[in-house]
Amino acid sequence: MALSDKEIREIITPLLLSGAKMLDRHCPKCGSPLFELNGRVFCPICEHRKKEDTVKLKGIEESLIEKLKLLANQLPDDVDELKKHLEVMKMIVELLERYKKMEEIR
Repeated sequence: MALSDKEIREIITPLLLSGAKMLDRHCPKCGSPLFELNGRVFCPICEHRKKEDTVKLKGIEESLIEKLKLLANQLPDDVDELKKHLEVMKMIVELLERYKKMEEIR
């Protein structure tokens, strides 16, 4: 998803005000100017996107954990229903494991 000019200014302006230096090099991934602050060179746009993605993943992860808790607290007595219930719980755990791996890759 492309950021608007306003969003880009909202990301870059605070960097300039904090003393970050805009370099004459550009990010190979998104084309944004690279910045240097405290000896670290980075792309503010890619970092912003990464932070947004992390927040989204955390939100999804929290929703899955809540659903898992709800299911764990409502286990049915009927064996067939219990099997279905446990299968859904297993799928949720597998999804949570995938999200954890995605976070590790980032």
